[in-house]
Amino acid sequence: MSLPVTIDVVSDVVCPWCYVGRARLQKALEAVPDLAVDLRWRPFQLDPAIPPEGKSRHDYLSEKFGDGDRILQMHQQISAAGAAEGIDFNFDAIETTPNTLNAHRVIRWAATAEPGVQDLLVGRLFALYFEEGANIGDAAVLIQASRDAGMDAAVVETLLATDADKAEVEQEIATAQQMGVTGVPCFLLEGRYAVVGAQEPATLADAIRQVAQARADGTLDRGQD
Repeated sequence: MSLPVTIDVVSDVVCPWCYVGRARLQKALEAVPDLAVDLRWRPFQLDPAIPPEGKSRHDYLSEKFGDGDRILQMHQQISAAGAAEGIDFNFDAIETTPNTLNAHRVIRWAATAEPGVQDLLVGRLFALYFEEGANIGDAAVLIQASRDAGMDAAVVETLLATDADKAEVEQEIATAQQMGVTGVPCFLLEGRYAVVGAQEPATLADAIRQVAQARADGTLDRGQD
């Protein structure tokens, strides 16, 4: 049996296009049922300068984008894209723009759980933030999300109270930036072929097929883990 195609998704859980990208990736994977895939979520922070307690969503958007009409137009565009993928964006429910470092720590720990748990957790965090307006920078929200995804919530609670893996997550983000990742989502296939942006499912599926075929032909060496 052939080895799975490795897909590293560099993403931030407060990035709406990353949520759309996850839904489109799921459709892409359904289109290539003959190919095994090893899906891994990697951290990125759109704004690491947000304080640990988060920031008022209204103030944050006003400072970043200024004009209210511009913000409304962006939300309408994203909402339309989300609706096409079964995502019900509810931007009005979001009160806090969180610092996502702790969320990425929990996502990192989920990678050591059962297969599929990490992706379930990421999906749950996206839904909590963009559809329910939850503050995913809050420890209690993260602990409950980990429980919902099938993780050992008691371990997550213990680790969150420490600095465990903070430096490792920050280093992983720095590594992604050094590799040239400046925007998310970014889908890294076999550690070397990048598909940038929330591309359509057909585009992602085609890229996965091409990489799998190139590896089968011996024209693509496996990337580094």
